Amino acid sequence: PFVTVDCTTLPSQLVESELFGHERGAFMGADRRVPGKVELAEGGTLFLDELGDLPLEAQGKLLRFLQDRVFERVGGRSTLSADVRVVVATHRDLEREVERGNFRQDLYYRIRVVEIAIPPLRDRGGDEIVELARHFAHVFAQRYQRPEPQLDPEAEELLRSHVFPGNVRELEHWIESALALSP
Repeated sequence: PFVTVDCTTLPSQLVESELFGHERGAFMGADRRVPGKVELAEGGTLFLDELGDLPLEAQGKLLRFLQDRVFERVGGRSTLSADVRVVVATHRDLEREVERGNFRQDLYYRIRVVEIAIPPLRDRGGDEIVELARHFAHVFAQRYQRPEPQLDPEAEELLRSHVFPGNVRELEHWIESALALSP
């Protein structure tokens, strides 16, 4: 399985329950045992998107899981284990966040096994942007069941010259909007 957790959307009081699950009666409204994302990813991959937004108190529990591959459900008494590959992503400079005290240093070194830095669009060559635009045009043409458009040279030049402060999402939404609104 491939299980995704968007760390930006997790309220700090529910992070532990979301990641590790909870037992019936663990808190008000916990009327049944609920497995967490870690359990659901057993034998597969857990993708923690925007890990830099995870509250400090949850970072310690995540660190324990990463080190020992064990966890406890909220309200649980038994220690469980899971065989899970963990992949994380963030737009934050975690090294700087460690210096500021917003991110645990031990967790930073635990997750920094293989690092892949992806440069923003503003730092890429113009042809890469055009290729991404063609990809998105293909995807949205299929989604909206429309003929796949061709980018004319003027549109390509506009794409190459734009800075894209919204990065890839901005480009994606530009193309989707153009395809949805064009005759």
